[in-house]
Amino acid sequence: MGVAGIGAPLLLLLLLRAAPCPGQLAGDTVFQPSFIHMSGPRVNSFFLGHSSGVNFSIILSPRDAETGKLQLANCSGSKRVGDWNLDVTPGVNTSKVTVSLNRTLELCLPNATECCPSPLCVVETLQVLACRGSVMLAQLLIQAEIFANSSFAGNVSENATIIPNQAFKPLGSCPCNLTAGACDIRCCCDLECTPDLQQLFNGSCFTGVFGGDVNPPYDQLCSSQSMEYTPEWFPFLCVQSSLDNTPFLGYFYHGSTSTPKVYSFKIPLQTSPGKPFTGYREGDPIITEEDEYFTVPQQSMAGQCVGNAPVAYLQNFDVKCLTNLESYKEGLPHDVRINTGTADFIQQNVFYRAITDRGKFITESENLAAEVLCQNVTFAEHYKFIWKDKNIEQVNVTVFFGSLCDGEILTQRFTVEFLSLNSTNGEELFENPGYQVGNPLKAANLNASDPLGSIDIWQPAGRGLCASTTDRPVLFGVDSYSGCILEVDINEDCSLLRGNVTEKLNALIQATHIGKRDNSNYSDLNDWVEIIRLDPFSSNVSTGGLKGFCPDIPANLNIRIIFAKVGAVQGIPQQEILAVQISYSTVLWQFQCGLGCRNTLSFLPITASVQFIEVPAQPPPPVTRYQKIYAEFDCNQNEVCWPQLLYPLTRFYTGEPYSQSLAKGLFLAFLVLLATIMSNPWFSKLWNR
Repeated sequence: MGVAGIGAPLLLLLLLRAAPCPGQLAGDTVFQPSFIHMSGPRVNSFFLGHSSGVNFSIILSPRDAETGKLQLANCSGSKRVGDWNLDVTPGVNTSKVTVSLNRTLELCLPNATECCPSPLCVVETLQVLACRGSVMLAQLLIQAEIFANSSFAGNVSENATIIPNQAFKPLGSCPCNLTAGACDIRCCCDLECTPDLQQLFNGSCFTGVFGGDVNPPYDQLCSSQSMEYTPEWFPFLCVQSSLDNTPFLGYFYHGSTSTPKVYSFKIPLQTSPGKPFTGYREGDPIITEEDEYFTVPQQSMAGQCVGNAPVAYLQNFDVKCLTNLESYKEGLPHDVRINTGTADFIQQNVFYRAITDRGKFITESENLAAEVLCQNVTFAEHYKFIWKDKNIEQVNVTVFFGSLCDGEILTQRFTVEFLSLNSTNGEELFENPGYQVGNPLKAANLNASDPLGSIDIWQPAGRGLCASTTDRPVLFGVDSYSGCILEVDINEDCSLLRGNVTEKLNALIQATHIGKRDNSNYSDLNDWVEIIRLDPFSSNVSTGGLKGFCPDIPANLNIRIIFAKVGAVQGIPQQEILAVQISYSTVLWQFQCGLGCRNTLSFLPITASVQFIEVPAQPPPPVTRYQKIYAEFDCNQNEVCWPQLLYPLTRFYTGEPYSQSLAKGLFLAFLVLLATIMSNPWFSKLWNR
């Protein structure tokens, strides 16, 4: 247990005083803190001052029988208390003083000795004295108030407890009594809880089944009198049953049990009665001949690998899974026939390759003994599905195997790729040209001889430092946010720091153009959109004249991708990228110093974010000036707001006092009325008469 009651300011003061200061007096000795309320078996304090020739002792503080006050202790005749230990760790100007209880505090079990009869076991007042001869230099007062440990410390059986099915057999009289020989908190039916302990949680006992109230009478029971107004037909429709047969457990039981049927990993085909299976659509799971999912190990949202994950139609993936020889399991056998989508079944074409360079797959190895167990296992599996329309035409599988020994960790790789039957180069999907959610963006560097490019974000590892990060491609339609930590020296030049950060951010964008579609052709410039780059620096960037202080550091990379749905192929929406913009957000870097300021390195987090913005494929027609929309009288959405015609006469007008605006408005209305009357023909006739 740490020092009780010491806040952050007091710790700071303590550390500052512990440092060697030239102005500290030799006789300025004190315990810090000088008073401790002790609720655990160990507390620490610090003796500030030179400890050479200083004797430390601990005594029980007696109280005056008449006044009840503590008696002052002295350095003569002090004896150490038997149940307490005092340890002193000397230092230069600071000594650590530790006071601990030398016996365990356990509640008494039946036929147990040397234990605590009550939970509050120790209530004592201690004094720690620092003396040089008979002169007292400092005094530490400790108020000990320690509760006994109520946890069970006996032998626990290794046999698992079998809980019966609660639909057929109710729980015991006290289901919340989980610990034998000890009181379970909030379990009011536990007979091992003393009345004093039950007073602590009487108001918050477990209710219902788990609190022991297994079979309360219910309204439908014939013998129940809980209903205030019992209808006259109640005796004919009530339930005559024992209280042991309770509906609060979910079901009535009849003394017999039924074995639940365990289903295999199967799925029925989602077809109407009499209607055959007409093929796959994007996202549908691929089915085998036995109406089961065709599975390949994949990564879950939690980052773990799932061995029985279904393969979805037209959805590529590339995953890596860690395993060792002990936990290695074989996947689905390759002789499984796959449903093509037309009620026909095809066999997989399997090709086996041996791994010669094991360093790409073995990520960690322990010190191996002279004789270890090794086994040939699968290192990687590459699946290629050749498809056309809604059907699978061919499945090619390449299996890479090698030797895995005990103590080695293997990084298995599984890839699934769907290729169109009309594809000429094995990469482009002409029947599905648009981007699909989850596919990597197609980037190009059209200013270089090699047009292949990339647009990535970080995938931190280890401590999250930028030096140890790896890259992963940006996936279409998936907003991402990643970053890493850059170590910066206190004497770092601000201009060099800006250039270093910009270089690391620009390394993620190794491209000048992004493909509008997934099948963009490198030789056709119209298939690509140029990446719009906004310069992170302005003309008035400050160079930063202070040490450890640099403004305008472009630490945040913002990638905005605008796309639209431009059509559909066989019911699958086709999405196209319209524009890509890269901008930077600047931050103020300041060196962060700890208590001692001994470290000359600080950290600067740099981030990269990707945002996908969907817009209409064609801009909507502009709204005319007098066109009414669904909110006709909404002044925030209409260009012309008719309710504002009389705005000067409303309370919202604050240009002048309301009385004046009302008077002017009435005078204006009078003039309009007068002009209307005088413009009438009958008024001129009346005037002429």
